[in-house]
Amino acid sequence: MTYLCKVDSVVGKLYITSDGSNITGLWIQGQKYFESTIHDELKEADLPIFEKAKKWLDIYFKGKEPKFNLALKPEGSEFRKDVWKILLNIPYGKTITYGEIANILGKKYKKKMSAQAVGGAVGHNPISIIIPCHRVIGANGSLTGYAGGIDKKIKLLELEK
Repeated sequence: MTYLCKVDSVVGKLYITSDGSNITGLWIQGQKYFESTIHDELKEADLPIFEKAKKWLDIYFKGKEPKFNLALKPEGSEFRKDVWKILLNIPYGKTITYGEIANILGKKYKKKMSAQAVGGAVGHNPISIIIPCHRVIGANGSLTGYAGGIDKKIKLLELEK
C-alpha cells in the first residue's frame, strides 16, 4: 500500500506519497515522470510523516531553510540514488552543475561519468523539492531542464534567493 497526501503550494498542487514511515515521492501536479515509482494501490491518509512533510514545506515556501530532515526512501537504481544523495548535500540557496556532479561520481566509481547520465538521474528524482534537483544548473549557469517545468525551477530558486 502506498499512502497519498495532497498539498497546495506556491508552485501548484503537490502529491506526496509514503510507505507509512518514509516519504517515497513528492511531485508537482503535471510533473514529468509524475508518480513514476508508484506500483501499488494509492490510499489517501493522514499520517505523522505527512504532517512533518507539510511542516517542512511550509517553512520552505516561506523562504526559509527547514532545519530538520525527513525520512526519505526514494526508489531507483544505485546510480540514481548516488546522484540524489549528492543533491541532498547541496546547501540551501546554492547551485551545482551536472558536470560537477559527474566529477564527484567519477571519483567514487573511478571512471569518467557523463553529465547527461547525471541529468537523467536528476530528472527522475521522485522526491522533488525535498531532494533539491532544482539546484542543478547547466555548465554555463543556464537553468536547463526541470521535470516540474522551468517556471517552477525559477520560483524555487527565487524562494532560496
